[in-house]
Amino acid sequence: MIRSTPKHLLALAVAALALPWAIQAQQPQAGGPPPPSNFGPPPPPMPTIPQQIATLADQPATHTSFTFDRSMLEAAQGVLGTDAAEARRIVAGLSSITVDTYRFQQPAFYAPEAMASLVSTFNAAGWKHLVNAHATPGQAAQPTKQMTDLWLHFRGANIDDVAVLSRGPRTMNLVQVAGDLRPLDLLHLSGHFGIPKVDADAVMVPAAPGK
Repeated sequence: MIRSTPKHLLALAVAALALPWAIQAQQPQAGGPPPPSNFGPPPPPMPTIPQQIATLADQPATHTSFTFDRSMLEAAQGVLGTDAAEARRIVAGLSSITVDTYRFQQPAFYAPEAMASLVSTFNAAGWKHLVNAHATPGQAAQPTKQMTDLWLHFRGANIDDVAVLSRGPRTMNLVQVAGDLRPLDLLHLSGHFGIPKVDADAVMVPAAPGK
């Protein structure tokens, strides 16, 4: 029997989200526009996301932000821990990675209404949401360890934007990845450039409709 690891479970969840988009991208619609291309201008940015992130917790935070541009990513591609050709391919598809970190003096309470508003913003822009199947509402509001939400934006069968929100008692991180990625490229990026490692206890699954 093959034992499923957290990375395998994340791969299955991402693949489950990608498959319908891949099928749709390959099926031209009679009398309609051609299927979406994996190339072309990226979707417009969502400027409200950083402001909404900043209001999730019930207390002030110190905020730092850093962006890895394309040249920085190319210089650091060796940290991916995969073969050189694969690392070059993944990094070549990346435009930037931005990491926003918020630190709290006291354990934070994350307001469910604020989180629901953030989820609604992502949903309205066509993003797909992955959540930890083991997380309870109480843990999401007052986590005792890091809680992760993952949003993916697809262009055809590929991913052109990723947002990873990690919330802990005293620290919250938002990682935004822009580029052209295959779904399983996320596994290689996990643990690098500020992107959280796959939690050994987490089972990431597609969120319920509207969640």
